[in-house]
Formats: sequence, structure tokens, C-alpha cells
Amino acid sequence: MDWDALRAAAVRAAQDAYCPYSGLQVGSAAVCDDGRVVVGCNVENAAYGVGLCAECTMAGQLRLTGGGRFVAVACRSGSGDLLMPCGRCRQVLFELGGPDCLVDTARGVLPMSEVLPDAFGPADLPA
Repeated sequence: MDWDALRAAAVRAAQDAYCPYSGLQVGSAAVCDDGRVVVGCNVENAAYGVGLCAECTMAGQLRLTGGGRFVAVACRSGSGDLLMPCGRCRQVLFELGGPDCLVDTARGVLPMSEVLPDAFGPADLPA
């Protein structure tokens, strides 16, 4: 995994963020199971609760460009600082990447099972 390239893609995505309220540019980048890279940026709104996190716009890009699964994810600010996904986005990443999806964290690269312990998803539903 080329983590430097993935982090750089997240920084570039963050620089396209729409963040007039917080001023915090957030970008995310993920390697998919077919090798392609998808990105997302935050899109704020005056009605704060309807703003979109970078990971959510990235999830949309995953679905719009062929589907598949996330394999590795990096989140960065527009200036390159490491950012961690919020709780909602951790669940989105778990849903679309599963417990083995790797996430760049302050403690190093960790699987989603450690970033969001005790998570559950569609595979856990009764048949």
C-alpha cells in the first residue's frame, strides 16, 4: 500500500472542500478492492446537520464509479494534518470496507475492527 500517495490524494481532495463555516478543509481517499482510488471532501451547509463529511462524499464516489469495497483509507486536512473520521463516518467505512479495511490513524495504520470495535453491518443481520 502506498500510504504516502493515498495521504497526498486526501490532501488534494481536501483542497476542494466547501467549508465557509468551519474553515476546516477535510479530504479522504481510499483504495478500493479493484485498485482504483476514490476521494471525497467535506461539503458544509448553513444547516449544520445536513453538511456532508468527506468520507460520506467518498462513499458516494465508490458507489458511482463501480462499487466494490474500501481496502485502505486516509483522511487529511487541506494542509496535510491527519484527521480521524467521526463516529458516523467510521460506521460508513465499516459498512463499505468491513473489519479488515485499513485506516490511517494517530496510532498507525489499523484495521476498522480496532478503529470501531464491536461494530456490526449487513452481514450480521439474520437470514
